[in-house]
Amino acid sequence: MRTPITIIGVTASGKTSLAVKLAAETGGEIISADSRQIYRRMDLGTGKDISEYKYNGVDIPYHLIDICEPGYKYNLYQYKRDFNEAISDIEKRGKLPIICGGTGLYVETVLKGYAMPEVPENRELRASLSNKTLEELTAILSQYKTLHNTTDVDNCKRAIRAIEIAEYYKTLPQPELEDKPLETLLVAIDIDRETRRANITKRLHQRLEEGMVAEVESLLKEGIAPEDLIYYGLEYKYLTEYVIGKTTYEQMVSGLEIAIHQFAKRQMTWFRGMERRGFKINWIDYNLSLDEKVARILDLTK
Repeated sequence: MRTPITIIGVTASGKTSLAVKLAAETGGEIISADSRQIYRRMDLGTGKDISEYKYNGVDIPYHLIDICEPGYKYNLYQYKRDFNEAISDIEKRGKLPIICGGTGLYVETVLKGYAMPEVPENRELRASLSNKTLEELTAILSQYKTLHNTTDVDNCKRAIRAIEIAEYYKTLPQPELEDKPLETLLVAIDIDRETRRANITKRLHQRLEEGMVAEVESLLKEGIAPEDLIYYGLEYKYLTEYVIGKTTYEQMVSGLEIAIHQFAKRQMTWFRGMERRGFKINWIDYNLSLDEKVARILDLTK
């Protein structure tokens, strides 16, 4: 059985194209580690780039993309369950699992093999937190010692759920929380700040030209509540607020661009934090050609 390969990096750093070429050369299959690409018809806003999952005319198999309907509140417990099923299936067929994504919490959870009991709703706790601001909720969350995804806690609903999970884990007997780490070669794309910012800006305007606003309009016409789209944050928050008339187009674009830059910075902070938490990350220069990047990864597997 070959050791799985994990590719991480900030948004717009070329993770998908690298994973696809690597999969083509190794007979691998890609497992997405993106918290929003699991939703169907949320394509441009999540940057799925489905057309990229093809190499020299051959479709590259991928997993954990387009598995839920928009509006559904998918969670970390479900991701870890679905990830375990996907990687087991890939390995049973003798293929190489290639984990690829930018959601730090998802990546770290499956690589550390964190025990993830399903967390029930705590209505009393939710009621006690319902009137607090995002800043207050973030401060409460920071007091817990369990793992938190601060890159994704960008609204009150998500922050309250994160506190609910942390509080539940605090009460569990330790023997129930036995971790099972996953052996993997962990690779990260090392992109400088200015290039990262330029890529994000270019990509945002490209996706707007390709119809990102129309995508959100279509989702709303399906009957998905605006607050459910806003829950997903970033593109869906800003685009929904524009479509329902809360902001102007210029305010939406400006605010969204700033938010994505901030998000990418938090992603990098998370990945650097993973190193401090004991992960061996092999950084690969963004400026290398795709062939050179793949060659570097294959050298690391020897």
